[in-house]
Amino acid sequence: MPKKGGKHAETGKEMQAQCKRAKVEAACSASVMTFENPDSLFGSLISPIKQETFFREYWEQKPLLVQRSDPLLAAYYQSLFQLSDLKDLCSQGLYYGRDINICRCVNGKKKVLNKEGKVNYMQLKKDFDQKKATIQFHQPQRFKEELWKIQEKLECYFGSLVGSNVYITPQGSQGLPPHYDDVEVFILQLEGKKHWRLYKPTVHLAREYNVEPEDRIGNPTHEFILKPGDLLYFPRGTIHQADTPLGISYSTHVTISTYQNNSWGDFLLDAIPGLVFDTAKEDVALRTSIPRQLLMQVDIADSTKKLSSLLRRLADRLENTSELRSSDMKKDFIMNRLPPCLGCDSDPLTPGGKLPKIDSKIRLQFRDHAIITVEPDQENSDEIRREMVYVYHSLKNRRETHMMGTEDDTSEEGMSQTHGLRFPLSYLDALKQIWSSSSVNVKELNLISNEEKENLALALWTECLIEVI
Repeated sequence: MPKKGGKHAETGKEMQAQCKRAKVEAACSASVMTFENPDSLFGSLISPIKQETFFREYWEQKPLLVQRSDPLLAAYYQSLFQLSDLKDLCSQGLYYGRDINICRCVNGKKKVLNKEGKVNYMQLKKDFDQKKATIQFHQPQRFKEELWKIQEKLECYFGSLVGSNVYITPQGSQGLPPHYDDVEVFILQLEGKKHWRLYKPTVHLAREYNVEPEDRIGNPTHEFILKPGDLLYFPRGTIHQADTPLGISYSTHVTISTYQNNSWGDFLLDAIPGLVFDTAKEDVALRTSIPRQLLMQVDIADSTKKLSSLLRRLADRLENTSELRSSDMKKDFIMNRLPPCLGCDSDPLTPGGKLPKIDSKIRLQFRDHAIITVEPDQENSDEIRREMVYVYHSLKNRRETHMMGTEDDTSEEGMSQTHGLRFPLSYLDALKQIWSSSSVNVKELNLISNEEKENLALALWTECLIEVI
């Protein structure tokens, strides 16, 4: 719990010394976001730090503080979300818990002050002014187009879901106790100023959120004040707390987060079942029975050598394969990510332009929003299930439910959008042709008949995944 009312003179020379290793002074000429492609967007987000430097020296390793003095960038950050936006947003039907939390850190603990049901703006403002409560706004990209643009590009850049929360804290107050998160965090200061303290992790690259008591975390490793236009990054597991200093009417910042459950361990959990299934088809050692009563034993130490031997056989196969299934992680990402940001006023995507014919030249659209997987046939309930090729895409995902865990994704309509397209396994090479080429002639697709070639092109065109050029 920060000491309210204390002096913040340390934010001068002493703070500068403490932050020396993590802090980078940006030039006044820092430009606003560049949306040309995902790479340029991320580059502009962390500017003037180079991406190679960021991933070599900071990513998953230590915090990065970028302090800027560009009024244009500060104004752009402020446009992303402001306290004044809440009145209009509340009129759209926000709910406590789902959309907004009201909280305050009291004696090192988070005190939630939510009401029931719909959020009333006047009551919300009263709690903010009189109870010094922090307003936590969940997933504002659902309502703010510029955040949608940023996060959609970041999801393409990282290949991982990217969520966000806005925190608005009145002066002399703190919303959350010291804690660490299970996500990589990028903080953009939008309005006012925020006093931050970071501490050495107790769990490096943590897999879960946890509150840490003050008496366990020691002294801050970094301490500074963020102002509009500044950016802060820190890895998952970094213990942190933040408060709005006295004399600053309020602070608004957005926390953009990614890489939750996106580690090598998660990937192994996802990929190993498919590897075992495929290897067992050819390796009789994996098809032999386990010892009698093994499942009834408390101590299975006698079986660990056998398991180690089988794992080595799997490793040997893995080194000699170019295909590795990771269907669940891929599908989870493509099912739940943002759709392309085409503008709030744009119509839903529909097929356009010429119909693809056998003599057409085609090219892939929205490459970052589609994936190809090979899986057992989901529409065949027979005991022997053929492998099929599935093309999943996020073009019809709903921005309104992004990162909200709603049941819409499991509706009948949602499932048909999620699964996209299904093809025989013989179509895999032709699909790879389309995905790996800047353009391709339909008649040159690696399929036997012209009818198959046209059908593949037409199916992809119908889902807006290709265009005729």
